[in-house]
Amino acid sequence: MKDKAGLADLLSEACRQMGCSWFALSHHVDFLAAPERGIRVHNYPAEWAQWFDERKLGLTDPVHRESQRRMAGFLWHHMKAERAEDEAILSEARRHGIGDGLTVPAHLPGHAHGSVSFAWKPGGVASADALQFARMIGGTAFDAARLLAHPDLAHIGPRLTRRQREVLIWSAKGESIRRIGLRLGLSPDTVREHLRNARQRYDANGGITLTVRALYDGDISFEDIAKR
Repeated sequence: MKDKAGLADLLSEACRQMGCSWFALSHHVDFLAAPERGIRVHNYPAEWAQWFDERKLGLTDPVHRESQRRMAGFLWHHMKAERAEDEAILSEARRHGIGDGLTVPAHLPGHAHGSVSFAWKPGGVASADALQFARMIGGTAFDAARLLAHPDLAHIGPRLTRRQREVLIWSAKGESIRRIGLRLGLSPDTVREHLRNARQRYDANGGITLTVRALYDGDISFEDIAKR
């Protein structure tokens, strides 16, 4: 896949496989104000995209809000309108030929929330089988779009060395310097050195700041910290 047109072709083929009409791979940002902050590849009607952007719905659209609360994909007809304007937005979408659909969230540390959506024309219904198919391809498609927009990201390795990462994870679990050393077969001074070097890499002035930045950047995960 060399460009966004190639990605759009793949998403169109996914639409064909699911029997839907529309696709939208997008970060949840205000594209009129700051188009450089996000990625968007879609085949929605131009009039709908303009209406959507003019009202700055990238951050407040009910489908986008729902996806920010979920890790797995969901069917639109399972959503409940939470705000007075939600039904008006969905009604306007139907007026532009966009009916039921499904969305797969894309949450990447250090980046704005995003999602991959597929939609049917009014009268069509998104199915559980289609959702399962979309879940299989959604994350991969979004990652491909991210690398197409920022090819330099493909060459960025982890910020922390393996030892720095191990020491930080045990520190985030609440272990003392001495116990971390015993677990990893390191002297207390070596443990301190690894943590100090990790803080320098992240320009962090304390352990909590280091942990938050490493979590945000994806060097460590909540699962790493929760593991016994």
